[in-house]
Order: sequence, then structure tokens, then C-alpha cells
Amino acid sequence: MPKIHKPWIKLKENIDDEDYKIINELQELCLQTDQIALKLELDYKLGVTDDSSKGVKDINEFMYFNGELLIGYIGVCSFGGPWEVNGMVHPEYRRQGVFTRLFELVMAEWKRRDSGSMLLLSDRNSESGQKFIAGVGAQYKHSEYEMFLKKDAPVTTPDQLEGIVFRKATNADAKEIARQNTIYFNDEVEVNEDDMPLPEVEEKRGMTSYLVEIEEQIIGKVNLQLTSKLGAIFGLGVLPEHRRKGYGRALLLLAIKKLKEAHAREIMLQVAAENSNALTLYKSCGFEETSTMDYFELK
Repeated sequence: MPKIHKPWIKLKENIDDEDYKIINELQELCLQTDQIALKLELDYKLGVTDDSSKGVKDINEFMYFNGELLIGYIGVCSFGGPWEVNGMVHPEYRRQGVFTRLFELVMAEWKRRDSGSMLLLSDRNSESGQKFIAGVGAQYKHSEYEMFLKKDAPVTTPDQLEGIVFRKATNADAKEIARQNTIYFNDEVEVNEDDMPLPEVEEKRGMTSYLVEIEEQIIGKVNLQLTSKLGAIFGLGVLPEHRRKGYGRALLLLAIKKLKEAHAREIMLQVAAENSNALTLYKSCGFEETSTMDYFELK
């Protein structure tokens, strides 16, 4: 095991192209070595730009270097709710306190910003990740399955999709999207309007929000993200008064169709482990579970 001889730490609000490159290289190495999943949201983060006019100096990116080599990383994400924290250490530099030091800095920033609860994420099969989280006293909150489209999605007929319209959301729809998130995901966190994610801003980061309508009446929503390699479906839901009419299946198949038309090589989504209805739907449309991400809460 090589020793850390030139340690230094970089703290940033957002990542740039160079950060993305080296963090992604470390992520690929860890994925190959450990055969687990990480949730770093690098493609989403790359679209975030600093607004120096506001003088914002919040730290979301924590990088540990040995000389020029990135050997540790923790990233903070917030989608209008609790912090989501996930990270990794270079396989050859583990058990030398790298992650512990970065997490101390994360904790200090969390307390400084008084940001409510924090969610620590770990693949269920990551022994080191699960052990670390248990050691800091976080309590299990929930789990999500990551699923990839492994089979051909069912062919849709015109009558199944008749009248269903995907309307790209605008900033004026932010409250409606937040309202639906509360319904679908039991989100108990009240989001301040100033902190509410704006669809037009999110689209610049690669996440496009759609409100789904029939005869100009909103029945649900979905978020689609496309990177050079991967298409992703997030936040799909149908409002309670419109359920049991086949709309959920139609929305999913339309989302798959849109991503394929945009030349996505692979398509994935995430679903709460306890959401048996959604899990059944996704499996019936060709998705298979590839990993389980556990969420643990610190208050």
C-alpha cells in the first residue's frame, strides 16, 4: 500500500471540467475494484455555475490529493431537500484516514450552514461504507433500487398514448413540481421558495422536467436526464385522482421513447424499495435491479 507523502485538500462550491475528469476517473476505478454503485451526480453538478455576484461560498466538493493524484472525494447534493452525501477513496490509499478527514470537513460545513438533516448514502454491498456510516451514528432511513432497462420495452399502441402530452416545465411550474414531489415521495421537508429548484435552471444542468397533461389537465410529471452515455428517468408520478387508468405505464413508455430518440445508449431509473407498485411496473417494462442504495439520516 503506497503511503500518502504529499497530502493536500481542495474545497470548492462546484466542479469544473477538470474536476469532473479526475473525479470520474477515480469513480471508474472504484466501481471496477469494488463492484458497487455510487451516486455522485457528477453530470448534474457539472452544469452548476458559480454566481459570484451573490458572494456564495458554500462548500459542496471535498477533494483529497496525494501530490497530483486525487485519492479521495466526497460530494454534497441537495435537490431542495436534505443533503445527500456520497464519496469514495482510491483503493490503494484506504485505511489511512482519507475519508475520515474529508467527512470531518463535511460535518463542519453542515453545521456552519445549519442545513437540517443529512442523508449518507452507501451501496448495500459496500462493507466499508456501511461500517463507516454505522460508526458515525446515522440511522437507516430508506433504500432505493437502481434499475437498468435490460429488455425491450413493450410496444405501445396509439390508443394507449392518445391525448397524453409531455409539456416542458417552466419556472412558473416550480410550485406544482414541488407539490407533486410531496405527494409521490412523502417529502416532509418544506422548501423555501428562494431555494426551490427552477425547471429552466435544472434544464441547463441536463435535467429536463415535464408536466404530463391530458386535455390541458395536469395528471403527473417526470424528469429526464441525458448524458453522453446514459439516459435517466427520475421523479415519475401520476396524481392520485388519475391513477389506475394505465397512465403510469404510458408515462414510463413515453419517457423511454424520448430518451431512445435522443440516442441514449442505456436507460436507468431509481425507485424506493418499498414502492412495490412502481417496482412491478418497471419490471414489466423491461427494467431489472442492478444495485441497492441505502440512505442513512443524521440530524
